[in-house]
Amino acid sequence: MKHSPLTLQYLFIFLSLASSCLVKGQSSANLSLKFEIERSIEKGLSWLVNEQNNTGGQWGEPEYPALTALVIRSALGSPSYSDKSEYRPAVDKGFRFILSKVQSDGGIYGKGLASYNTSICLMALMQSKDPAYEEVIADARKFLVNQQSDFDEKGIQDNVFDGGVGYGSRWAHSDLSNTHLAMEALYYARKSFSSKETDGKDLDWEAAISFVSKCQNLPLTNREEWVSSHEEDMGGFVYFPGSSMAGERDSNNGKKSLRSYGSMSYAGLLSFIYAEMDAQDPRLIAVKNWLSNNYSIDENPGMGPQGLFYYFHTMAKALSISGILEIQNESGDIIDWRRQLGLKLINLQNPTGYWLNENGRWWERDPVLVTSYALLSLERIYFAL
Repeated sequence: MKHSPLTLQYLFIFLSLASSCLVKGQSSANLSLKFEIERSIEKGLSWLVNEQNNTGGQWGEPEYPALTALVIRSALGSPSYSDKSEYRPAVDKGFRFILSKVQSDGGIYGKGLASYNTSICLMALMQSKDPAYEEVIADARKFLVNQQSDFDEKGIQDNVFDGGVGYGSRWAHSDLSNTHLAMEALYYARKSFSSKETDGKDLDWEAAISFVSKCQNLPLTNREEWVSSHEEDMGGFVYFPGSSMAGERDSNNGKKSLRSYGSMSYAGLLSFIYAEMDAQDPRLIAVKNWLSNNYSIDENPGMGPQGLFYYFHTMAKALSISGILEIQNESGDIIDWRRQLGLKLINLQNPTGYWLNENGRWWERDPVLVTSYALLSLERIYFAL
């Protein structure tokens, strides 16, 4: 059957329009969700601004400036934030509070948790892009670099905690949560500032990854005796070598092994990203497989409701940075995690604007902390759509 040139031209136009409509339909769905997310973010930020301490300028307990830094990062990351934003005065007051917590050693903290507070405050200061903070940023970088563990101080990783970063103070040993936060801050600092500002010092990235790898349930690369041989743990992560908040299980050789869980597995993935690990590295492939097989927005896999919003935050951060738009779960379903998690967070928001985890583990009954996690997650989703 022959078609005239005019018929073929009309057919081409029809197919082009049909294709355009399909793309437009998909974009409209994303646009609608983005509008909902924007509204949710504005409600959350309005609630947070009303919670600021008018005298000191902080949010939450003054001993922990990281809480204030998380709120500031939520405001700075808002799609509507600008120098003329209604939130600008609260942000400026919050930064003044953070600067009041700068210590003589370069760290930014109150009574404790020095590494944790410094890492998060450093991220907020860098996000401001204010040149007035450059000296504070440089000193905080030096402080974090010096927090990296080397227990024998010989540059040889002969202690299981060598290469990592801990809370500091009485929590002296390394853990994956603090390590990935320090790696995040130092990764972005390295991208933004020259090494001269830290006297040429930098994190020993190879040692950091050596520690992170010792937190992974992967017998191929981790020979620690606690490493699980169970398929359901393979590739996932624990809190630190020899300890998992998700508990133990009997391994095939009769010894106790540690269960992998969600939030620390995303922290492990983020650590590999910040270290710019090769995409074909078996450790990176293994954790991605574990996260796909254990994908959930109803719980922190392995931990239930405990640390749920920290889990959402690490999830949104890791998947958006990785450029992952969809996840294939254990059942083979293809899931748009951005849409699922975005709608989940919107539905969990209290009508007055805040979020709260009914399970109080890891401070998640603090609405300031949890609202900050939720907003940072939504902002990642918003810009990934």
